[in-house]
Parts: sequence; structure tokens; C-alpha cells
Amino acid sequence: MKNKENMTELERIDKLYALFDEYRSAYLSEWERLEKCERLYRAEHWEDVPQGEANEPRPTTPMIYSTVENIRADLMDMMPEAVITADEPKYERLAELLGGVIKENCARTGFEHEYARLTHDLLVGGTMVQEIGFDPTANGGLGGAYIRHVDTRGIMFDPYCTDIQDSRAVFKFTPYRREWFRAHYPDAADAMAPDALTFRRAADSGLATDDSECIMLIECWEREFDKAKNRYRVHMCRLAGRQLLEDSRRIKPQGYYAHGKYPFTVTALHERKGTFLGFGIADMFESQQRFSDKLDQIIMKNALMASRNKLLITGASGFDANDLRDWSKDVHKGDSLNGVSWFSTPPLPGYMLEYAAAMRQSIKEESGANDFSRGNTASGVTAASAIAALQEMSNKRARMAMKAVHASFAEAVRQELEIEREFSRMPRMVRTSEQSRSLFCADMMFERSALGDAIPIELQVSVKVQRENRFSVVSHNELVMSLVQAGMITPDVGLELLIFDGKEQAKALMRSRAAADTANGANTTGGISAS
Repeated sequence: MKNKENMTELERIDKLYALFDEYRSAYLSEWERLEKCERLYRAEHWEDVPQGEANEPRPTTPMIYSTVENIRADLMDMMPEAVITADEPKYERLAELLGGVIKENCARTGFEHEYARLTHDLLVGGTMVQEIGFDPTANGGLGGAYIRHVDTRGIMFDPYCTDIQDSRAVFKFTPYRREWFRAHYPDAADAMAPDALTFRRAADSGLATDDSECIMLIECWEREFDKAKNRYRVHMCRLAGRQLLEDSRRIKPQGYYAHGKYPFTVTALHERKGTFLGFGIADMFESQQRFSDKLDQIIMKNALMASRNKLLITGASGFDANDLRDWSKDVHKGDSLNGVSWFSTPPLPGYMLEYAAAMRQSIKEESGANDFSRGNTASGVTAASAIAALQEMSNKRARMAMKAVHASFAEAVRQELEIEREFSRMPRMVRTSEQSRSLFCADMMFERSALGDAIPIELQVSVKVQRENRFSVVSHNELVMSLVQAGMITPDVGLELLIFDGKEQAKALMRSRAAADTANGANTTGGISAS
């Protein structure tokens, strides 16, 4: 069997497209599930009902939407921030500097926006995907690593694997019009064959688009094991219209990234056996949402029918139906009242209304989106510590999702550090605090041995919550103030422990004022001595 080095370019293209089609066939049902989850999230699931019920009322109570957004709000409050620590004291300064590098990378790439999209994918579809890479144009051309969101409907992993690092290949894909390819790949654009792919990534259902001129840009990542060197290497190539546009093997045969891993992390909300993909909240509460809205439909239909009682007349009554329909008349002429009767819709039993309300409450409780997690408390509960305790007990689902997200983010940061170590050759200034900036270069992440070899410095990555919940912050600050008042800690230690905006500025002002007081004291002492 031919290896990749001995394959002709055409054979390799055919092989990759054949593997892409294999993946696509396996993912068709997954994309249908994701689209169904999005419709449930948007409360548009009535589109799935038979056409015969088109004239029926279609009420929706957006319980899945409310649950997702409630947990998502908790996750946004728990947005992760990387903490870099050193194994030895002599590397503490480097750890602090790398912490500033990661923070600046997140700020430059707008990670807060990326994180919002990641949490949406995780809660609605059950899976979120992060990509880690290096942008040579970042920081004014000095380059910088990034962590960004990947649309779960625009990426495919090996359907036979439960670990993405065991995948035969990973495909990212997105459609572009031919004009885009002419601008970016002018030598290959005209030779691209019309795209035979009969599907596209999910688009806004309200937009009518013509895909006849679109060609799928495919980014293929392949991971290989080098038995002679006992290490993995990963390669990337771009294809479109059965043309090979880029190939990392030509410029970096040793591997695209030195760490030898696929530059992606996948996080599942509710695990599925036999795959690393997950189920989302829309999957878990689909039946309850549909049944609840069906009950609402029955109740609303009964209310509409009861609001318009029917008048039944026979031909022998002698009354004209159009004449009786005119409520402005005081007198109607006919032959017999025996042929006229009213037909009223009987009301639904009371337990139907109670059951509909109980079903909604059940979804709120089972999903963790109860009153306490929403910030609603019983009358009399006003203390910040009590509110924080109630919320802490009620948001177990959000904390469980947070642990999975933070673990995935920590793995992404480890890859980001390795990418910075490999690619950041140009020195750049990095802010380590509000008052100081330091010079960073990838050479600082190596230590020279006695023989002059460059040995990578190992660092530990942990994750903390970037922004605390405001009630937990108030409770924390109350505890610190109590310790200061009791004399158990000094005020300067208490200031370090307090959490509030402008803390660094307050500390800087205190240091400058203390320095000024010290200088004034020295001048006064000097004047007395001189006299």
C-alpha cells in the first residue's frame, strides 16, 4: 500500500474526498439533530407538525430557551481565566508573564464573545468545540496564539473514535463563492470543479441564498505516528473544488505543531456512549416541551371555541342564517323557534390546567432553572450571604457544566502555551498588571542545559473564575471585613483579599501616598538635624 509520501497529488486528493464523504454520511443524522435542537431552542418546533393541523393554534412557552439562557448566564458569570504557576521559585516571574500573555491573547481575540457562542453550542446541541492556533498577523504583525469557537455543524471528527486524538482525520469546512477563491487562490480558482457536495452548513432560515456558485473550502487535519522517532505529528492541508490549495508537509515535514495533537478540544454536556459528542438540554427536555405546548394548544383551542358559541338552525325554522348573524338588529322574523338552538363548547376539566402548570414547573426543577437560580427568593431573604447560599445550592447543573468547560479550557491553554513556545519568535510587550509591562519572547520558555541544549520549561495550568457572582462577592467581602474588625488579619492583608473594581488603582494610590509621606518625614527629620 502506498504511503502519503509516495502518493501522487491526484491520488491524495481522491483519498481525502472519499474520507470526507464517509464522514459526511455518518454526520447527516447528527446535523439533523442539531437543527432540531436549534428549533426547540427558538420555540419553532411547531414546524414539525403535520400539515393537517396547520389551522390549529400553535402556542409556545419557551421553557427550553429560558432554561438554556438561565444556565448560560451562570456560565458567563463563571467565565474561565487561566492561572499559570511554576514548579520552581525561579520560574515564578515567567509564569506571571505567561499569565499576562494568555490574558492579552483572550482580550485581543474577543474570547468573551467566543465563550458566549461556545456555551450556546454546549447547552443547546450538547457539544462545544474550541480551536487553538497561531495568527501571524496579530499584535501588529508580531503574531500571537488564539482560542476560538468552531461551529459544530462545520467540523467533523472520526465517527469511529471516542477520543478526537485517535481520529484518522479532522475536517473543517465552509462554503465560499468562486470570487473569494479568485481573490485568495487566483492560480487555482478557475480550475476548481463545480462542487458536488449536496449539503451546506446551517444558515439562517429567513435568508434565501443561492449556493450554485459556492465551493466548499475544506481544511483537513491528519495525525500520524512516527514509529522511528516514537512521536506523533499533525499535518494540515486545504482543498476546494478537488484542488489542493495548501499543504503543510511541503514547508514543515516535521509536523504543523510541535505538540503533535489535533488543535481542537471537544466538550460534551451529557455524554453519549460510543462517541465524544453529547446531548444538550433541548434533547433531554424535548418531550416535555412538546407535550406542554400540546396541552396549551388544547386549552387555547377550547377557549377559542368557547368564545364563539355556535347557533344551529334548520330549514324548517324559517329564519335566515345571515339575518341571525347580524347582531345590530332587534327583531328577526321566522316560522318556528323549535328549529333554532345554541351549541356551546363544554369547558375542560380543572385538572387539565393544573397538569399543564405542573409540567412547566417540573421542567424548571429538573433542569435546575428554579426560582433560587433565577435570583427569586421568598420574602424576608435579603442578606447577601443567604441569597448566595441559596443560589449556590440551586445551580448544581451550571456548576457541573462549568467543571467540564474549565477542564476543556485548561487543555486549550496548555496547547496555546506550546504554540507560543514554538512560534513567538519576535519579542513583544505584555501587560502583567495595570501598572507594569514586560518584554516577552518564546526563548524565555526554554532553559539551556550544560551542553547548550534548549530544554522546555514546564509550567502548570489551572483555571479560576474570571468574574464572581455579585452576591458571592458581597458575601466574600463581608467575611474579609469581619476578619479585619476582629483583628485576625491586618487591613493591608484584608485589602489584598477584597474583590472590587479598581482594586489595583487603589493599591497604587496607597503606595504613592505612603512613599510621599515617607519622603516628607525624611525631609522633616533632616531639617531638625540640620538646625
